[in-house]
Amino acid sequence: MEFIINGESSDAVKIIIVLTLISLAPFLLLMMTCFTRIIIVLSFLRNALGLQQTPPNQVLIGLALFVTFFIMQPVLAQVNETALKPYNDGLIETEEFLDRASIPIKEFMLKQTTNEEVEMFKSLASDKAVVSMGAAELPLHIVVPAFITSELKRAFLIGFLLFIPFLIIDLIVSSTLMSMGMIMLPPVMISLPFKVMLFVVVDGWGLLMKTLVMTYN
Repeated sequence: MEFIINGESSDAVKIIIVLTLISLAPFLLLMMTCFTRIIIVLSFLRNALGLQQTPPNQVLIGLALFVTFFIMQPVLAQVNETALKPYNDGLIETEEFLDRASIPIKEFMLKQTTNEEVEMFKSLASDKAVVSMGAAELPLHIVVPAFITSELKRAFLIGFLLFIPFLIIDLIVSSTLMSMGMIMLPPVMISLPFKVMLFVVVDGWGLLMKTLVMTYN
């Protein structure tokens, strides 16, 4: 095992950094990637269809993870080229590695964050010096909450749009049953097969995945 020599990071320090990143991986996945928007949209879809446990949570989380990796692949490749490879080769120190790795991720988050959220958190910051900072100069404690707020707003908007066609089917089925005097028959029993059939006929999964990916391009 090598120790720190002339200020350079040793293997022991690298191991500590790797373990720290692994422990923070769930937090980083939720707060600094597109995973949050995707999993919320998939949950909205399941509720709009009226399916309580289908697909199960494990399937939705797995799908959201792989779509997240697909969308984040250019960002991860940039982090690998600009930060991870030079750090493993001993060309940069730990502090510079963290700075370089945060730049592509910050750029990704800022592209998906509206100006309203950024300005709101800039105005709420205790350090008033951030008010005059440009977007690229903002620290992560401003960018991350602004990014998450923007992601939640977009996820709920997509969820609202997903509900509309299925809500129309529910209204049609309910009105038909009421006109036929079948008040005791739950409308969900009749509308659920039609909603599933509609979703399959229009290739709903493919359209949804395509839409989610395109919202980040």
